[in-house]
Amino acid sequence: MLTLFLGNLGAGEIILIFSVILIFFGAKRIPELARGLGKGIREFKDASAGIQREIEDASKKPVEKKEEN
Repeated sequence: MLTLFLGNLGAGEIILIFSVILIFFGAKRIPELARGLGKGIREFKDASAGIQREIEDASKKPVEKKEEN
């Protein structure tokens, strides 16, 4: 999965990206950013799982036919 996220980035590029992030945000703010990112990802996963559950539940219910008068 790491290769899917990072594509064809080498070690040098990854180190450069992390260095820029460290310089831009500072060492004290990086844990806060990581926590916020983790919470956002968790909420997205929970929401997508809920939607998938609703779709599966809806597909399992029998279709009711209306009577025509």
